[in-house]
Amino acid sequence: MFNDLRDTINAYKARDPAARSSLEVLLLYPGVKAVRSYRKAHWLHEHGCKFLARMISQRSRRVTGIEIHPGAKIGKRLVIDHGMGIVIGETSEVGDDCLIYHGVTLGGTGKDVGKRHPTIGDNVLIGTGAKVLGPITIGSNSRVAANSVVLTDIPEDSTAVGVPAKVVKIAGKRTNYVREVDQVNVTDPVWTELAALRKELKDLKAAQPPESGAAGPDAP
Repeated sequence: MFNDLRDTINAYKARDPAARSSLEVLLLYPGVKAVRSYRKAHWLHEHGCKFLARMISQRSRRVTGIEIHPGAKIGKRLVIDHGMGIVIGETSEVGDDCLIYHGVTLGGTGKDVGKRHPTIGDNVLIGTGAKVLGPITIGSNSRVAANSVVLTDIPEDSTAVGVPAKVVKIAGKRTNYVREVDQVNVTDPVWTELAALRKELKDLKAAQPPESGAAGPDAP
């Protein structure tokens, strides 16, 4: 247990440039407190003391703002940066050396039973506000961009972006999805809709018959 805590503290110091000392990380970082509480709760959960396990996890949630279900499986050296608003569901699995930012949800879709939550490989980064939902797999060494919503499997060594998330890089190489997206000449959807309405109005006026009884240009 001591070695695991030491490795976790070193992981925080390596990934967070604001971490100035081991003592600061140990005593003041909510992610460290949340994972330490999770380890105790998970042990109790695995040994049948599920009520006590849940009580510990809920107390940790109130203190840190991070909710990790005791039934989840968390690997070594998990770094939770800031941490507020993180939710890790009961059947989630997180590998070793992962980095999770605040506002992340490893949750379910409400459609699955049994294994309802994601499986995260080793050395995965999940950006701020990302939602990874359902019994899907995020491959090792992958990156999920901030505020993305991931609903399908992501292969190893990939970068996923967007709502819903699409793989834009695999092993450092851009995918076809990126080449199809023009980030400069983006069509304005409001302008497109207005243009369509103008065309429809013009077509209606052209199809409208002339009013009966109207005087023509040669009328006396």
